Amino acid sequence: MGVIRLTGTMTCPSDEAATIRIAVQEHIRLTRAESGCIAFDVTETAPGVFTVSERFADRAAFDAHQARTRASDWWRISQHLPRDFTLTEE
Repeated sequence: MGVIRLTGTMTCPSDEAATIRIAVQEHIRLTRAESGCIAFDVTETAPGVFTVSERFADRAAFDAHQARTRASDWWRISQHLPRDFTLTEE
């Protein structure tokens, strides 16, 4: 198995952007500390548009990240937001 890469965008309405800007900082910190996380960046590239770039060592590390995320405050806050992600294996 190869490296898993996720790229794309997450968009939020302007009335939720401030909450997302704060919450994403902890999400980034926790994700970067995960075993198998090679790189994890979330950048607001336009008002309310967050560009996401993730790299994990393998599918198991990515799946563990997904499981942790689904049980987090981040997911509670952001699960309803539209995401346009592409997942590839290098």
